Amino acid sequence: MKRPAKPLLQDEAFTAKSQPRRKRDPAQPNLPFDPMPDRVEPCLALLKAAPPTGPDWAFEIKWDGYRLAIHIQPSGVRIITRGGHDWTNRFPAIAAAAKDLGVGTAILDGEAVVLNGKGRSDFGALQRSLGGRGGKRASTESVLFAFDLLYFDGHDLSKTELSVRRHLLTDLLDGAVGAIQLSEEVQGDGAELLENARSLGLEGIIAKHRDRPYRSGRTGDWLKIKCIQSESFMIVGYEQSAAARGGIGSLLLAARRGHDWIYVGAVGTGFKEKDATYLKKTLDMLNTRTPVVPLKGKNYVFAQPTLIAEIEFRGWTDDGNLRHASYKGLREVQDNAAVYALD
Repeated sequence: MKRPAKPLLQDEAFTAKSQPRRKRDPAQPNLPFDPMPDRVEPCLALLKAAPPTGPDWAFEIKWDGYRLAIHIQPSGVRIITRGGHDWTNRFPAIAAAAKDLGVGTAILDGEAVVLNGKGRSDFGALQRSLGGRGGKRASTESVLFAFDLLYFDGHDLSKTELSVRRHLLTDLLDGAVGAIQLSEEVQGDGAELLENARSLGLEGIIAKHRDRPYRSGRTGDWLKIKCIQSESFMIVGYEQSAAARGGIGSLLLAARRGHDWIYVGAVGTGFKEKDATYLKKTLDMLNTRTPVVPLKGKNYVFAQPTLIAEIEFRGWTDDGNLRHASYKGLREVQDNAAVYALD
């Protein structure tokens, strides 16, 4: 069953289609080819408080999952994480869908997510489908929402503008409803789209400059505007609680400032008993008598800075702590999560 994946489209009848993709003419075998890269460092979205304006910007939903590059070759499919790790075996449904696209060579850029019943990406559900942090389970429920095409049919597309890459990607994925789908562009004013995303409980929107090539890193060509703030923080310990399920009352969190760790508060909601049990067991193994942040408390158990948690929050207090924080899940090392850096 196809889950709803276009919550921001105001006109469901609107479709943007181009001419059908033509197959390469076998009578012209000597067309120029570009070598296919083993890995492309991803283009990352720069966080902004408000969406840009003007016709140069295209908008998409911000998906909440794992960034993946899908490398398709005649010899097979490789699925590479943002950190450069091969996770082909972790996403078998996406790999099978890539083979079924019927292309010789391609590199798709996208986000693997697990959708809930309302068609929204659920980071916690994705984590559980993979067996949790450090788990080795294969996720059969994941769907890749592809939003860029970096290499196609022997040609490097990274130097072409986004509008051309999207044109080819739309042709390639036209009508796809399986484990690989097109991340649709949504039409409208950025501020209105952000408000629609907020009312639907989505994480936010992405804005991309239509005329820019694909450039690695946070160049400002892509922007992310969030409805709810969500960042990665280091877990530096926990507060014991006999009353809490799993024995954890709250997790102690830290951010980076240069080479130092800075305490940014605790989070005591968002994790289930199974999460708390795993966290307590793992943090106890990382136990240290010397905390990396200057905290004291008889119920505090300090840990070496190893586990990175994704935390949703509503802002900052005057004393530099997270406000209304909620635990979403642990980030994988292979996901190359960056711990939040304080200015």
